[in-house]
Amino acid sequence: MRFLRSGLALAFALLAAPAGAADYVPSRQHWERREPAAAGFDPRRLAEAVAYAQAHADVQPADMRQVLLDHYGPREPGYRVHGPTKPRVGAAGVVVRHGYIVAQWGDVARADMTFSVAKSYLSSVAGLALADGLIGSLDDRLADTVDDGSYASPHNAPITWRHMLTQTSDWQGTLWGIPDWADRPEGADRARWPQRTLYAPGTRFKYNDVRINALAYALLQVWRKPLPQVLKERVMDPIGASATWRWTGYDDSWVDLDGLRMQSVSGGGHFGGGMFVSALDHARYGLLFLRGGRWGERQVLPADWIPQVQRPSPAKDDYGLLWWLNTGRKAVPAAPGSAYWAAGFGGHYIYVDGAHDLVVVLRWDKDFPGTIARILGALQAAPER
Repeated sequence: MRFLRSGLALAFALLAAPAGAADYVPSRQHWERREPAAAGFDPRRLAEAVAYAQAHADVQPADMRQVLLDHYGPREPGYRVHGPTKPRVGAAGVVVRHGYIVAQWGDVARADMTFSVAKSYLSSVAGLALADGLIGSLDDRLADTVDDGSYASPHNAPITWRHMLTQTSDWQGTLWGIPDWADRPEGADRARWPQRTLYAPGTRFKYNDVRINALAYALLQVWRKPLPQVLKERVMDPIGASATWRWTGYDDSWVDLDGLRMQSVSGGGHFGGGMFVSALDHARYGLLFLRGGRWGERQVLPADWIPQVQRPSPAKDDYGLLWWLNTGRKAVPAAPGSAYWAAGFGGHYIYVDGAHDLVVVLRWDKDFPGTIARILGALQAAPER
């Protein structure tokens, strides 16, 4: 029923859009703009929303390597930065309606760290593996495909692809020298961290980059080629993304596969590495999801994958397949319940809102609900045309 309401909202939004707007996607070299009023915004209110985002940017200190050490080092035993980082230099953002840019601020072309937004890109690589038959079903066990011993234990053996994609796997192990329990360890008793309580796969949500990296490593073994190559060929090139984005792993996450040396990428910047990508490329990726996985005449992502990523898991009703959901309008009360987004440490977001035919990209924004509320407020305050 929720998806029916979402689909009806999108249909009404597209009917209200200018002729041809619902089909517009930018070319590789050019992205058309529209004045805010022409896109249904009150210009003054939208300018105030942008000013709010700029005023609520979190860009200091600039040295992200030191930020990570200061943030995670005191709590996570043996913590170190395994991958590259990049200084933050300023906030940036893009507002896209009906496919057209109506507002932007900051250096939107700068490829910046994006932290856990990378998880939502990783989700697409899994969706393509499913569409290509490399994965039979999301409910298949990884142990049936990934033969490296990491799913051989009685606890790990039942883990499915869906468990990994919803962060409910409770995978137990060590990857790239980092044990699962050392990533955001729980409880006050440090001596008990290595003997943590185990939960049946699928029963408990736990945000954990070690397990996300285990998913990336498993997908590498399924694809038998670097995941950035898959993403480039199947997604980023078709949507006209720039050549500036990078997806990296760690200094010690190199493996030999079929006689070739490959790096297993990380699904976030918790230990450094991850996706380095511009706000404009993020906006293209968000628009791809807004368009149901289609880019012009080409179906880039399977059409049935888009609703799948928005389906909440039984263990956490505001989380889908590595995308955050606005279930019950709890996270962003001003936004429709059908809205969803990619999110990363430090204030990185790709917000997708089919009810308003809207994509918003925010970089280093420390009040995501407040910024989105003001952008939507500018839309709702727009005079009828």
